[in-house]
Amino acid sequence: MRAHERAASLALACLSLAPLLVNVNPNVNVVLTACLTVYVGCYRSVKPTPPSETMSKEHAMRFPLVGSAMLLSLFLLFKFLSKDLVNAVLTAYFFILGIVALSATLLPSIKRFLPKEWNDNLIVWRAPFFHSLSVEFTKSQIIASIPGFFFCLWYASKKHWLANNVLGLAFCIQVCLHGLTLII
Repeated sequence: MRAHERAASLALACLSLAPLLVNVNPNVNVVLTACLTVYVGCYRSVKPTPPSETMSKEHAMRFPLVGSAMLLSLFLLFKFLSKDLVNAVLTAYFFILGIVALSATLLPSIKRFLPKEWNDNLIVWRAPFFHSLSVEFTKSQIIASIPGFFFCLWYASKKHWLANNVLGLAFCIQVCLHGLTLII
């Protein structure tokens, strides 16, 4: 993590926690938080070599269709199922994605304190009955997901505004870093 990114991340953390201690102008907080979030996400996305993958025209054309289908499915869920069931499903969805986003956001900070082989050696997990479904991860990613797991437990149990904001910041940083592929 470079000095600029570290300073921006620290400022972002201070801006998130400031409303707990002092009265903060919401407009200033929103503008500064948005700018710093984009800065941190974009700064992390800069790589020494250009990415080898590019998005095809078909994938780009599919985004509005997938987004529309998602919104339609949410509308149908709220229309025909109980509010409590839909909230439970959305909480579970944000719980799982929150762990992934928080661990990916924390990983660059934690990585440098762990042994090098924990960062390099991939562990491949394959689903028992669906052999084409596999997940690759490292020990460093597992360590980074532990605080994310406990944070998401707090989010799911309390639904505190600070937990919601921190998850939103982690999602935004990862979307800036990886594009929309994290969401889909």
